Amino acid sequence: MLTSFRGLMAASLAMASISLATPAMAQSEDEAASSSITASANVALTTDYRFRGISQSGGDPALQGGFDVAHDSGFYVGTWASSIKGGPSYGDLELDIYAGWSGNLTEAVSVDLGVLYYIYPTEDLGLDTDYWEPYASVSTTLGPAAATFGVAYAPKQDSLSGQDNLYLYTDLGFGIPNTPISINGHLGYTDGVLAPPFVAGTLDDTGFDWSLGASVAKGNFELGVAYVGVEGPSIDGYTDDAIVATLSASF
Repeated sequence: MLTSFRGLMAASLAMASISLATPAMAQSEDEAASSSITASANVALTTDYRFRGISQSGGDPALQGGFDVAHDSGFYVGTWASSIKGGPSYGDLELDIYAGWSGNLTEAVSVDLGVLYYIYPTEDLGLDTDYWEPYASVSTTLGPAAATFGVAYAPKQDSLSGQDNLYLYTDLGFGIPNTPISINGHLGYTDGVLAPPFVAGTLDDTGFDWSLGASVAKGNFELGVAYVGVEGPSIDGYTDDAIVATLSASF
């Protein structure tokens, strides 16, 4: 689910999966099949936590992790957290809580719909910094490549200075045949209070972010490297272009 709302480099490491079901004697075969629940956990180490191209960790490494619970019906809930350098206004921790539904429309097309709540529990000023954001994406295959087209919209909220924010993005990736290497690209567009030029201090509340990277998978582990950039003024450790590496794993 993180591909929908935490960006290309908000990766994961150390995932555990379990299945929970009510005893078969207490339900029919159909009921038992429909009650299957899968839980997974993740953690990651990245050289720079970039959210939609903008550094949330001051250009420094960040430790990240989360936990998800999904039902066979497609419904899921989860949480994800990352260390940040947000100063007194945002503190040193971002905690996300989300819920949604994902499933296949056809053999080649799947959708993901949900809502995400961003929480900054360690901010020191008593400000209203938490905000929520519904999201939706459609994923499909284009020949050997997999593509995702998504949108996230944060309505007007006090934590966004009474403004709203629209984010549109496209992710494209493909694996190199007979190798563990994958190539991926990302292009995003923001219209609103979270636009890269606007947060960098200009009056322009629209802007693009992008990344181009590669990853190598081995078993449950994956190492990815990407070049990340945004439109607008370049501020060191914030909106400057950067090469970001992330080590992740899943099981």
